[in-house]
Amino acid sequence: MTRGPRLFSILRQGPYLIASVHTALDDSQLVRFQQDLVELIGRKRARGVVIDVAALDVLDSFATRTLRDMGEMARLRGAITVIVGIQPEVAFAMVRLGMDTGTVSTALDLEEGLAFLDRATSTVRLG
Repeated sequence: MTRGPRLFSILRQGPYLIASVHTALDDSQLVRFQQDLVELIGRKRARGVVIDVAALDVLDSFATRTLRDMGEMARLRGAITVIVGIQPEVAFAMVRLGMDTGTVSTALDLEEGLAFLDRATSTVRLG
């Protein structure tokens, strides 16, 4: 069975995974992204995950819920998650439609997301 081209990438950077969405994903692609990410957290023993959605100009309710679920699944696997790169128009639409990321943290961009994970994982190790 051919799985088709990857519309997302998941790369390791030290103790973290950086998961970038390159273009809008349909529901089945989102589920594949979720499965791949959760599996890699364990395989790579990741302590944190950055999900970069900067390339997306739309986040529908299914995508928003899936991102929230990814954060919760990552937490259950021992990794802290931060979503980065939510475009201003997307943030505006999400608020207007009553959608949010739940308990999953957000940051402006990749640099701030990595800084957030550095702070969060050092607190966990010390606490």
